[in-house]
Parts: sequence; structure tokens; C-alpha cells
Amino acid sequence: MVTQRPAHPGAAAFSSEAQAPETVDVLIVGGGVCGTALLFELARYTDVERVLLVERYEQLAQVNSRATNNSQTIHCGDIETNYSLEKAIRVKRTAEMIVHYAELLAPEVRERCVFRTPKMVLGVGAAECRFLRQRFTTFSPHFPAMEWLEKEQIVDWEPQVALRHGELRREELVAIGIRDAYTAVDYEALSASFVEQARAATCGSDRRLDVELGMTVEHIAIENHDAGHTQANGTPQDNTTFLVRLRPAKGDGKGIPRQVRARHVVVNAGAHSLLMAQQMGYGLEYSCLPVAGSFYFTPDLLRGKVYTVQNDRLPFAAIHGDPDVRAPGKTRFGPTALLLPMLERYRPASFWDFLKVLRLDWAVLTVFWQLFKVADIRNYILKNLLFEVPWLRRWLFLADARKIVPDMTLADLSFAKGYGGVRPQLIDKRQRRLMLGEASIQARPGLVFNVTPSPGGTCCLGNGAADVEAIANRLGCRFDRDRLAAELYGETAPQSA
Repeated sequence: MVTQRPAHPGAAAFSSEAQAPETVDVLIVGGGVCGTALLFELARYTDVERVLLVERYEQLAQVNSRATNNSQTIHCGDIETNYSLEKAIRVKRTAEMIVHYAELLAPEVRERCVFRTPKMVLGVGAAECRFLRQRFTTFSPHFPAMEWLEKEQIVDWEPQVALRHGELRREELVAIGIRDAYTAVDYEALSASFVEQARAATCGSDRRLDVELGMTVEHIAIENHDAGHTQANGTPQDNTTFLVRLRPAKGDGKGIPRQVRARHVVVNAGAHSLLMAQQMGYGLEYSCLPVAGSFYFTPDLLRGKVYTVQNDRLPFAAIHGDPDVRAPGKTRFGPTALLLPMLERYRPASFWDFLKVLRLDWAVLTVFWQLFKVADIRNYILKNLLFEVPWLRRWLFLADARKIVPDMTLADLSFAKGYGGVRPQLIDKRQRRLMLGEASIQARPGLVFNVTPSPGGTCCLGNGAADVEAIANRLGCRFDRDRLAAELYGETAPQSA
């Protein structure tokens, strides 16, 4: 069974430090889409008896998984022009896990989580059109749903994109489109569904899966046990446990800490995963460059998602337009990209956490210099700073948005106040380079810190499956790999003995 404890239990609900800590098999830190996906997979595909998920906010998925804080996209690699073919094929497999998972849900739940719309990546001008033609030739054998679209076909899909003043746009224009697929996702609703499905998977059993909201991790200590045992498969069993101190996230700060002893700990806390790792002496080779995004609303101008070709010199997302799944009748355009010294958007207190993970030294300064000395990147960063200036930002953003909808007017645009999250892009200080994509700090057997910027939400079930594999191997629990492969990967042939 899954129980959900109140956000701020009273002092009577806490054990004192002198009392024996409660013991769990797996502790998950972070209640976003990645943490809850792991909870679901442990509940449905293993026989782990005791799992605890702790989340410091009073609701699940309130940071990067919140519906307003991301682009609500399933990134499959088909229209993301910054993906190589190798990465696109890899991401496609894990992205499709969300679609296969949605098929397990009741229709009314599925309709709250995933959404079918057409999508395309648009090429404007001769250079971008040549690039897309080459990309279509290379990618279409691996993505058979791709369609090649000339101007006339784009009109049928997205008339606001292909027409200017009622006539075909004069500049060269092509697109790669996917006509009918699950393309949009409400990651906040998806997180809630993972918890509900975990509850259903353990209903009627003696297993216990708890979700505790409003709880923050204060400290993680390693307990070493020299005496090991041999598992049934002959592999030595690692008996290291972790003593974790929890405290209510709100209150007067004088609450009695509660301790939990966990056999395995997985931290899925976004940029705070890096902070927690470094507090324990792990991941010190990384720094963090938080990239915040802002969005703009227009009336309902697009039928589906329209992406644009990325500049390969710019390691940040190009502008795109999306029908917002939480705002019917509106299209959301963005994001802008702003280097923001905070780990969470609209939470100024996270500035101090940013200073801790920045770990500024010559290696970090070298990466900053490498970015700023490239004219395209430097101009892009300065321009995006101006996008945050009231009264000016709409004028500046309009020019970019007209690449997608040429007839857009200033009156169509409104700043989406309160929308936009932060991508914790990592800097590898040893190689002195900006890392793109996800990172996992494998601190030691039984302790992992996952930092998951885009496409972390898309890959939540794939990343969770990797963590489940490690948990099953280490704790010796049953793991029904065939069922997971059939239900989430869509594979029918047995993949394990």
C-alpha cells in the first residue's frame, strides 16, 4: 500500500534522535516526475517491501516538473535538431515509455497526462532548408512517422505558419512533421498518476510505500557494515546503509529531527541533487550553470507544436510554439534563455544554494570565457537579458516569434508571468566544458544523485528503470524485467531468464 503523510506532522509524529530510526529498503528524495516514476516502477515491477519518498514541498512536482515550468513536450528526438542520430534513437526508446505507460491508464486519467497534437520542426531560409532535407534523409528510416512538408503542406497543417497576409510566405520554407502522436505531456499530472499507480500495484499486500510531503533532507550519513552476505546468485551483498535526517521544511526550525535508515538512496532533486552530493564530498568536479526560461502567451494561433532549427553554436533551446495543456485557447511561445543565479525560478532564497554549487574557480571561469568569446553565444545571452525588461521584452520577442507566425502582432503577445523553470546545466571542471543533458553521480553502491535537465522528464521512466536495475542487483529483490519490457518498452520477447 501507499500512504501519504501530512505535510507538517506534529512533534508527536517524530521520533527523537535517541530513538531507533525507522528502516526502509529504498529512500527516494524528490517528488518530481523522476522520483515518482521510480516509485511506480519499484511498486509494479519489484517486490521491495518498504519504500519512502520524501518531497520538501507540500505538493508533488512543484519545481521543474510543474506544468508551468517546462515546455510540456515529449522529446523523442525527431524534431529536436540539436540531437545526433545516435542520441535521438536512444531518447526515442525511453520517450516512448511514457506513451506505453499512458496506455496502462484509464482513459480519463490518460487524457489528463498526455495529449495528441501534430508537431513539426520548421526550416526558414535556404541554409535551414538544406539542413532539414539532409536531416530528413538520415532520420526518416529510424522515425517512419516523419513527413516531408513543403509550403503547400505546411498550409494544411499550420496556416498561421505558412501564410503572410493570406499568401504563401516568400522566403524558402520547409518542415519535417509528425502528424498524429502523443507529443505533449503534463508532467505534474503524470507525477500524480505514478503515485496512484504505485498505490494500485501494492494494494492488498503487506508492502509499504510512503510519500511524505513537506519534508526536507538535512543530512545523509554512511553506515558501513563489514559483515557481508552472499545472495542467491552468489554475488556478495553490500550491507552498507545510510542514516538520513529529515526535518519539516516549514516551521520555526526547532522541530525534532527524524531519522531514517535506508538500504538504498536515490536523490532525484534536480539542481539540489548536486548540492546534496557535494555536501557529502561527491561531485566536486562539477559546477552548475542555471539557465532559466521565460514564456509568452498568444491567442490560439497553432494547432500543434512548431519547433525551429537550433543554432549549433548555442547550447540552449531554440524558440518554439506549443498549445498549452493547462491554458485552453492559448499558445505558449518560448523559451528565452537567461543565465540566472538561482537553482529555482521565482525563489530568491535559492541564490545561496547556487553559490554553493557554483564552486567558482579558474576551470569554471574558463568555461564562461569559452561561451562568451563566441559572438553568437555572447549576443544571444545579452539579447535574452533584455527579454526580461518590462515594456521592452515584448517588442524584442515579437521579432523572434514572427519566424514561426509571420503575422503575429504586438497585441497578440503577453508575458507569461510565473511561467518558466531553471535548467541546471552542469560544467565539467576536469574537462572544462559545458555538459548538455543529464548527469548521474554514482557516489557509491547504494547512493546515487541524479541531475536531470531536459530531456530528464521525457526519460523519467528510462532513468527509473536503470535505478531499479541497480537496486534489484544490490538488494537481491525480485525484478520482473519481462513485464517492464512488455509494458513500458513494448517488447514482446522475453529479455531475461
